[in-house]
Amino acid sequence: SEAVGIEIVCEALSQPCRMIINNAGLDGDAICEQILAEAPTRGFNALNGEMTDMLESGIIDPTKVVRTALVDAVGVASLLTTSEVVITDLPEPKAAAPEGGGGMGGMGGMGGMGGMGF
Repeated sequence: SEAVGIEIVCEALSQPCRMIINNAGLDGDAICEQILAEAPTRGFNALNGEMTDMLESGIIDPTKVVRTALVDAVGVASLLTTSEVVITDLPEPKAAAPEGGGGMGGMGGMGGMGGMGF
């Protein structure tokens, strides 16, 4: 049961990083794995999409976000480790994007914009 609690805490601590990267339109899971393999002062600059030395770049960890994630993870971990039964819903598979290009399609009837006098 301690291993489950540790796993929950580790997952909660990585969520702020994943969310920042996902919000930048990139793969949070893959980049978080890359960050863990880097030196302790290196991280991901979501503004320019590059790995960088966080201290040299002046990027400061938002302590309140990390603290809140840790407190929440501990709360969930303690709840789960003291519960006899937990009921959850299985996540539903994500629907595939619809086929077709989308967009505006053709601009029928406009021809070559002839007669505009250009």
